[in-house]
Amino acid sequence: MLRQKVFLMLLCFFCGSSSVSAQEPNTPMPWAYAINTPGVEIDFAFNVPRTVPDSTVEFVFTNPRNLYQPPDWHPQDHPVMPSIVANGREPVVFACGYCHLPNGQGRPENASLAGLPKEYILQQMADWRAGLRRSSEPLHGPASNMQAIGANATPEEAEAAAEYFSSITSKPWIRVVETDTVPETVVAGWMYVDAGSDVIETIGNRILEMPEDLERTELRDDRSGFIAYVPIGSVNSGEMLVQSGACATCHGVNMKGLGPIPPLAGRSPSYIARQLYDMQVGNRRGLWSPLMLSAVENLSIEDMVDIAAYLSSLEP
Repeated sequence: MLRQKVFLMLLCFFCGSSSVSAQEPNTPMPWAYAINTPGVEIDFAFNVPRTVPDSTVEFVFTNPRNLYQPPDWHPQDHPVMPSIVANGREPVVFACGYCHLPNGQGRPENASLAGLPKEYILQQMADWRAGLRRSSEPLHGPASNMQAIGANATPEEAEAAAEYFSSITSKPWIRVVETDTVPETVVAGWMYVDAGSDVIETIGNRILEMPEDLERTELRDDRSGFIAYVPIGSVNSGEMLVQSGACATCHGVNMKGLGPIPPLAGRSPSYIARQLYDMQVGNRRGLWSPLMLSAVENLSIEDMVDIAAYLSSLEP
C-alpha cells in the first residue's frame, strides 16, 4: 500500500494537481471523463536520476511537470521529433509529445495519434481551431487544454505534427479484461489508479482504464501501456453492434480505417466512449461529424461501453 501511495503522489505532480472542485459530473458516464479526485497529496522526489526498463537514457527532472520538455526514453522507436512535438511553443502550445507521448500512443485522458491519417489529424486541428470540438464535461482538463492548443497552434505546426504522428505505426497498447469486480480507484493525472486499499467494487456499466505500471506511466515511458477493465460480455456485445451497423463502410472491415477515416482498432476505450457521446449530444460538430450522426443517435450508454470495449480489444 505504501508503494502504491508513493506512486500516486508521483502521478499527481507529473500531470497536475488533483485539487479541483467536487462538482457533480456533467455526463451520464463520468468514468469516461475522469476528473481528478480532490485532496490527493502531491509529493515527488525530483532532482534525482530516473530510468525506465529497456532504455539507455537517464533523466533528472528538475521540473517534473515540464509541459515543454517530455522525456524521450526510446528515441530509436520513432522518427526525429519536430520542434512542436518535442518542445511545443510557450506559453500555450504544449509539446505534443508530453500528452500524446513521443511515439503517439497516448493515454486514457487524451487520444492515440500514432498511425492516424494525416488528413484526419489536420481536420481535427482545424475543428479545434474553429471551436467545433469541445468536451461534454467542462471539468475535464485535457480537453480544455486541447481547445487552447487547437486555437493557438499555427497551420504549419499542425502540419508538422500531423506528418510526424501519421508516419508512426500504432502498436498494441491496451489489454482488455472482462470482469465483474475492480479494485477501489481514485482519479489522478486525469485517469483511474488503484486507491491502494483492499476494497473491491462492482464494475457496473463502465470501463476503468488504468496503467499497467503506474510508476512507468508517470515517468511517461511510452513502452508501458494500459489495462482496461470492462463488463463481462461487453466485447461480444460490442462486436455484434459494430458488425450489424455500418461501421465497416467507413472504418474498414477490421476497423483499421479507410483513406482519411481513422482506424479504431486497439485504441483507448475511454477516448472512444467520449467521442461517441460528444457526437451524440452535439459537442463534436466538425466537418466529418455529420457522417456519424445516424450511427450514434440511438446508442445507449451500455451500447457505448460495449462498442468501446470491443474496438479496444482488437489488434491495431
